[in-house]
Amino acid sequence: MAATKQFNSEDIIISPLEVNKSFTFSGSTQLTGSEVGIDRFSGSNTIEPTTTGYIDVRFQSSIYHSIKQLYYTNYISGSNGDTSNVNTASFNLDGTVSPPLSSSQTYQPSYYNYPQTDLSPYKFFPTASYTTFLKNAPGLYGTAVYGDAIYGLVNQTPRIGVMSIPKNLFGDYIQPKSIRINTDSGSYKDDGEGRLVRYNTTNSTEVYVGNVIYQHGMVVLTGGNRTTPIGIAGAVYGDAEYGDGFYGGRTVGNNDSKNFAETVNITASFSSSFTIYETQYKCTIGESEFNYTLNPTIITSGSNIGAMQSFATESYFDPYVTTVGLYNNDQELLAVGKMAQPLPTSRTTDTTILVNIDRQ
Repeated sequence: MAATKQFNSEDIIISPLEVNKSFTFSGSTQLTGSEVGIDRFSGSNTIEPTTTGYIDVRFQSSIYHSIKQLYYTNYISGSNGDTSNVNTASFNLDGTVSPPLSSSQTYQPSYYNYPQTDLSPYKFFPTASYTTFLKNAPGLYGTAVYGDAIYGLVNQTPRIGVMSIPKNLFGDYIQPKSIRINTDSGSYKDDGEGRLVRYNTTNSTEVYVGNVIYQHGMVVLTGGNRTTPIGIAGAVYGDAEYGDGFYGGRTVGNNDSKNFAETVNITASFSSSFTIYETQYKCTIGESEFNYTLNPTIITSGSNIGAMQSFATESYFDPYVTTVGLYNNDQELLAVGKMAQPLPTSRTTDTTILVNIDRQ
């Protein structure tokens, strides 16, 4: 004998609930472990078949062009890290399409680059085939501008660093303003607006050096606009802009991007955001419903087999609810709820049992 009752639409309530969880991982081995799966890549604008990645091995050129296409296409020719001006057609109310205002203009569609803020995104991306960087530059005419740099050692292909966090860790998105990354060459955080900041705790200097795509779990180190020094700045031509700053080791350059992607000495922390959907089922037992027990011990044995126990035939007998089952339309049992203690039903009023189920 089945004791079932159909739910009405008002008996089921679904409520979203956002939950957060914080993570901290130290060392390259822990980041790339099977239970974590955070990968890092180095991307460069090169035709050389150089590979990158700890878990998913890719060509550096593929990483460079993929990141550029997905997140920076609209900003390549823009100024100050903002979007480029594009000429777009006008879609009229009558269904016709008007061309751009000037006949000399050509229609150029813009791309969707997953904007993270209504403020200036500071999206800069290195596009040259090579860029000059200085290193260990103590002064203007020493090993800086005319030393080991522009006329000396280093013509390098632009490089970006990428950290890819798997969806099973960040959930729906990374919680804004929760990212902290420390490497040998610098400390990084997000500002809550999708912008990656390199900061120095000694003198409280900060500079935008990349971007975060929260809903993709992507942290991209591009080097920013490469005009604002950061770190320990002794003088314009000493340790700052042309020394250890812009062209040296203080502002993000190729070595920093490489270190971001490859160093084993790294600590990364962030908070995830998951949406859990709580479904509440309101199981209502009317005063005249479910007044028969399904407990098999209610049936007698022996000579009077099949008859109910004598106490169950008395007028004062009421069954107790111990278990609630949820079935689909095919009468397949999907979920079972156990009562903390047997619940007596009422002969005079409805009895309501609330069953809550959380799911993603």
